[in-house]
Amino acid sequence: MTCSDFLKELTDYLDDSMDAQTRAELEDHLQWCHNCYVVCNTTKMTIEIYRDSHLYELPDDLRTRLRTAIVSKCEGHKEQVSDPREPSGSPTAK
Repeated sequence: MTCSDFLKELTDYLDDSMDAQTRAELEDHLQWCHNCYVVCNTTKMTIEIYRDSHLYELPDDLRTRLRTAIVSKCEGHKEQVSDPREPSGSPTAK
């Protein structure tokens, strides 16, 4: 089993929705591959942290201010971006 194979199966491994032979192969891989062990363990801990979390509703005024700031930032960014079809520094022929 390669690290790439392991990562493809990680979700099913964490969900415990795979056959026993594949699970055994993954667990064998985890015994000697430190990088995959870290990825698996970190993902598992992240799931545990967020499993019981609840959505926090923002107050209406904060939501409105945040949305306005995001839209303003996006519009400012659009004005700074030139047409990607035009070479940099070339005048546009119209």
